[in-house]
Amino acid sequence: MKKVLTPIAALVAAGLLTACGTQSVKSDDTVLTASSVVDHYADIAEAAYGDSFTTAQTLQSSIDTFLEEPTEANLQAAKDAWIAARVPYQQTEVYRFGNAVVDDWEGKVNAWPLDEGLIDYVSESSYGSESDLNPLYTANVVANSSLVIGGKTVDARTITPELISDSLQEADGIEANVASGYHAIEFLLWGQDLYGTKPGAGERPASDYDLDNCSNGNCDRRRQYLAAVTALLVSDLEYMADAWKDGGEARTALEEQSPEEGLSTMLTGMGSLAYGELGGERTKLGLMLHDPEEEHDCFSDNTHWSHYYDAKGIKNVYLGEYQRVDGSWVKGPSLSALVAEQDPALDVEMKADLNVTETAGQAMVDAAKQGQTFDVLIAMNNRAGNALVQNFVDSLVDQTRTTEEVIRALNLEGIALEGSDSLDNPSSVF
Repeated sequence: MKKVLTPIAALVAAGLLTACGTQSVKSDDTVLTASSVVDHYADIAEAAYGDSFTTAQTLQSSIDTFLEEPTEANLQAAKDAWIAARVPYQQTEVYRFGNAVVDDWEGKVNAWPLDEGLIDYVSESSYGSESDLNPLYTANVVANSSLVIGGKTVDARTITPELISDSLQEADGIEANVASGYHAIEFLLWGQDLYGTKPGAGERPASDYDLDNCSNGNCDRRRQYLAAVTALLVSDLEYMADAWKDGGEARTALEEQSPEEGLSTMLTGMGSLAYGELGGERTKLGLMLHDPEEEHDCFSDNTHWSHYYDAKGIKNVYLGEYQRVDGSWVKGPSLSALVAEQDPALDVEMKADLNVTETAGQAMVDAAKQGQTFDVLIAMNNRAGNALVQNFVDSLVDQTRTTEEVIRALNLEGIALEGSDSLDNPSSVF
């Protein structure tokens, strides 16, 4: 497979992060058991969520610098830090579905798609002015110091993390009212992508945050929102990083399961992310509709990397390894080794499927480097681009079928993988 410079590797090359090349490998004396595999799975979670937390802190520092001096160069540095922060976080998404602690929390940091008119100004010609489904579709918190939510007036004179988390996030019980997390920050940094399925991402000017040369009004409140939502992301990620440490809520919940239940948790996350979430909702649905609104990182056009690292996270769990943002490795007892003891040919097949998926993800990354980002690839009449995306979907479906064989080989029962209408019942999508 062609070697590429990942977002994290690019930062290493630029001297912003140090690649020490060391490994954290469990002793060769560790006995390969279901229990040791599950324990190491928790170790990888601790490392990956820890990296998510520290890269979010770096993002916060970059945003602080930008707000102190709102130049285009500092805005670009904040964008670069956002993209780098996505690398470890996307690799944690495989911990969803099987771990209730993660699933109950995940919407705070990575919910999408969002009705961005809740947060700030939008282009009425492309976005519209109202929605039958969402009374807060164009509420524009940045421009308004009070809002009516659920029939009650909410004081929004000062935009704080508490206002965002307690009053705005999923306001009126509507999931599209995403007010916190990576994608709210993404919108505030990039602005809307008004190019549809043509090349081009959001183009928010740095002057939207310049008190002395303010563009589009309300720069003081926009600064408040960006600072508050970033602080909230850091706090939320710190919580989850701590939850996977010894004695933490997520690790303890996993330890309270039997080893077999722990393996089921691992495989539930692998299969559900690959099939229902990544293969279906995040990829196939947008391809079917040729709709950039279904793009995961839609403001920044970073979806190719987002999908690549989601798939990478699944591979990490199966192989029992994770490369940290400093270049070091966490390695230990793996599902792969456990499966190889039961059925060596099945292990070879699973690893081959994971590699095919990675190659298909890499093809989308390579296309993006040539200007064909995910929204361009899914455009109607882009037959070659559509084929690249479909190859990614097909690889995830095949990978999931092999995951189901792994479940049977390990004699695990009661596992229900997430589905998606776009894969299971395509006619219902239309």
